[in-house]
Amino acid sequence: MIVRARIILPVSRRPIENGAIHLSENRIASVGRWRDVKAAGNHVIDLGDAILFPGLINAHCHLDYTDMAGMIPPPKSFSDWIKALLALKSEWSYSEYAQSWINGAKMLLRNGTTTVADIEAVPELLPEVWSATPLRVCSLLEMTGVQRRRSAFEIVSEAIGKIDGLAHAKNSAGLSPHALYSTSPALLKHSAEIARERNWLLSTHVSESEEEMEMFERRRGPLFDWLKTQRDMTDLGGSAVDLLDRQGVLAREFVAVHANYISKSDSRLLARRKCSVVHCPRSHAYFGHRPFPRKLLAHAGVNVALGTDSAVSLRKPPRRPVELNMFSEMQQLAKNEPGLPAETILKMATINGARALNLAGKVGELAAGSFADLVAIPFDGAGDPFEAVVQNTKVVSVSMIDGAWAIR
Repeated sequence: MIVRARIILPVSRRPIENGAIHLSENRIASVGRWRDVKAAGNHVIDLGDAILFPGLINAHCHLDYTDMAGMIPPPKSFSDWIKALLALKSEWSYSEYAQSWINGAKMLLRNGTTTVADIEAVPELLPEVWSATPLRVCSLLEMTGVQRRRSAFEIVSEAIGKIDGLAHAKNSAGLSPHALYSTSPALLKHSAEIARERNWLLSTHVSESEEEMEMFERRRGPLFDWLKTQRDMTDLGGSAVDLLDRQGVLAREFVAVHANYISKSDSRLLARRKCSVVHCPRSHAYFGHRPFPRKLLAHAGVNVALGTDSAVSLRKPPRRPVELNMFSEMQQLAKNEPGLPAETILKMATINGARALNLAGKVGELAAGSFADLVAIPFDGAGDPFEAVVQNTKVVSVSMIDGAWAIR
C-alpha cells in the first residue's frame, strides 16, 4: 500500500511536500516524494490536502480514572487531593473501572494518540481491555507498599505473575512503583532489579509536588504529617532523585513522571543515568505547580516526553468536556513557553516518547523500518506544518496502528 498526502511530516527529518509512504504489512518500507515512491506499489490511498505524521505517544496516563473527570476540584494541597482520590477509588466497581479505561482509550484514539504508557491500578482489567482498543498499550502495573503492609517481595511477585500471564503481539507490560512516599526502599529496589533483569519499563511519580519535596528533603509538611504514622520515615533526607539512585532505580529503562521540583544536580544525575522524564502540562496547571524545569532538564541532556496524566487531574475547558488529548498537552506547553519551537514540542510528543518507552526507531517517526503507526489532519498548505499539528483542535481524519486502519 502507498499512502499519499500533501505533506508528509516524518518528524525525524524535514517535511516532504507531495509526499508518500510505502507500507509493507505493518511496517514502513520507504518515505519520500510521490514521484520517487509511486512505483513501489499499485494500491494508492490519496489523503489529499492533509498532513500525515507519526501517531502521538502519550508517555504517561491513567486510563482507569477517565470517568472521574471533574469529580475532584483543584485542591488546596496535594495530600488533600490524594486523600480525595483514594476515597473516590474505594467507591468504584470493576465495571466502572473497565468502562472508564475504554472511554479514555477512545478519547486518545480520536485525538491522534497511537501509543500509550498507562499506569494500571486495576490489573484485573488486563488483558481484556487491550482487546477493546487498537491502541499500542504498555500497561505499567501500579504498586504501593504503605497501606497493605505486605512485603516488597510479595507485591512485586504478584505483579510478575500477572505480567507473565499476559501475551499480546502488540502490547506490553512493566512495573510502576507509585511514588517514593507511597512505597518503600525495598519495593523500589526489587522492582528495579526485576525490570532490569527482564528488560521491562519501570516508571514512578517523582518530585511531583512541593509537599513531596518538603517531606523528603526537610522532614515536614502536610504529606509528611499525613504519612508519618503509616510508613517508615528512616529513608528521608535528600532529594527524591538521590534516593532513587541509592536504590538502584535510575537507569535507561526508568521513566520519571513529573519531576516538577528538582535541582540542577538532580537533572545531571538523571541525564548521567540515561533516564527519561514525562511532563504533563495540563495536570501541572491543574495543581498550580511552579514552572516545569524543562530548560534545566534539556540543558543536562535529559530526554523529556509528554503525557496527559489522568482526566481527574485536568481542568474542564470552557464549553467543552474534559478529554485526554495530546494536542491539548502540546498547546498548553506552547502557552507556557511561547518561544519554544513547535518542532521541539511535536518531538516531545513523538520521538522523545518513543525513546522513553524503549520504542525508539519503532514508533514516533515516519522512517523505513518503523511500525506503520500514523495519523493525519486536514491541511491547506498555509503556514508551518509543525505549528499546524501542534495547534490542531479537531479529531484526526485518519489513524493507522500497526498497519491497520483504526480511523479511516
